[in-house]
Amino acid sequence: MVKRKIGKSNLSVAPIIFGGNVFGWTLDEKQAFDILDEFVDLGFNGIDTANQYSYWVPGNLGGESETIIGNWLSSRGNRDKIIVMTKVGGTSSDIPEPINTKEHIFQQVERSLRRLKTDYVDLYQTHFDSEKTPVEETLRAYEDLIKVGKVRSIGASNVSPQRLKESLYVSEGLKIARYQSLQPLYNLFDREKFEQNYQQIAQNFELSVIPYYSLASGFLTGKYQTENDFTKSDRGEGVKQKYWSERGERIIKALAHVAAENNTSPAAIALAWLLAQSTVTAPIVSATKAIHLGPFITAVELNLSHESLTLLNEASKY
Repeated sequence: MVKRKIGKSNLSVAPIIFGGNVFGWTLDEKQAFDILDEFVDLGFNGIDTANQYSYWVPGNLGGESETIIGNWLSSRGNRDKIIVMTKVGGTSSDIPEPINTKEHIFQQVERSLRRLKTDYVDLYQTHFDSEKTPVEETLRAYEDLIKVGKVRSIGASNVSPQRLKESLYVSEGLKIARYQSLQPLYNLFDREKFEQNYQQIAQNFELSVIPYYSLASGFLTGKYQTENDFTKSDRGEGVKQKYWSERGERIIKALAHVAAENNTSPAAIALAWLLAQSTVTAPIVSATKAIHLGPFITAVELNLSHESLTLLNEASKY
C-alpha cells in the first residue's frame, strides 16, 4: 500500500489511521488485538491514541488505550513497522484542565512510553491547548524530547487557528521543532470550521491533515437511512440530535446514491471524499468488528469521479 508522508517529517503512513479511542471502552484487549492484527494485515500501519483514552469509562483512569496498544506491540514484535501517534494535553480523571507546560509534557511522555512499551513516539500531538502556557515553552519541550529520541515528530489537534499559526511562526523563528500535522474535526458533514479556519493554514505550512470523527460518529456509515433507524442503537438518539436535519438527510441520500453507483458502502464513499481533499493525508477511523475494515480498503482504492465529488459537495453545502 502506498504510504503518505506526514508534513515535512520522515514519517510515512498508510492512508487510513486506526482510532484507538475504542480500546478499553467498546473493545477489550483481546478484541483490540484481533482487529489490529486484521488492520495491519490489510497493509495499514498507523494507530492514533491519547494519554487520556479511555478515562470516561467507569473504573478507568486514562491510559487504558495506550496500555492495550503497548501490549499488542510487545506481543507482535512489530514496533518498527507501526507509526504510533499519541497525545498530551487532554483532561482525565486526575487532570481537570488542559496543561501544556514543559514539566507536564515531560511527565506525561514518560507515562505514555511505559504504557506503550516503547522508547519513542512517532507522532506526539498537542491534544488540547492551554493558553496559560506560552507556545514557546510547549515547543521547546517537544524539541528537547526530539533531541533525546523520545519523540520523532509533533502535531497539533484542538488548537485555535491563532495559536496554531503562532506556534508555526515561533518554530520557524527559533529553528526548533514544528508541528507537521493537524488533527481536526473534519468529515462530509462537519466541514465549516476546518475549511474556513484551518484549511489555508494547512496548505500554507504544508501540514498533513489527519481528521478525527471521519465518519461523524457513525452517521456517515449508511447505518442511518431514515429517522426510524436511530432507534436501533444505543448511540442513535445522540447521533440523531447532532446530525439529523434537512442537510443531514440530503448528505445521506447523496452518499447512498454515489455508493450505489460505485457498488460499495456509504462509509467507503465518505472516506474516499476525505481522501480526495487536497490537504488530507489520512483520516482517523475506529472500528469494532473486522467487517468494518472493508470500507477502509475500498476508500483507499477508489477514485471518485468529478460528478460524484460535485454531488457530495453540493449535498453538504451549508
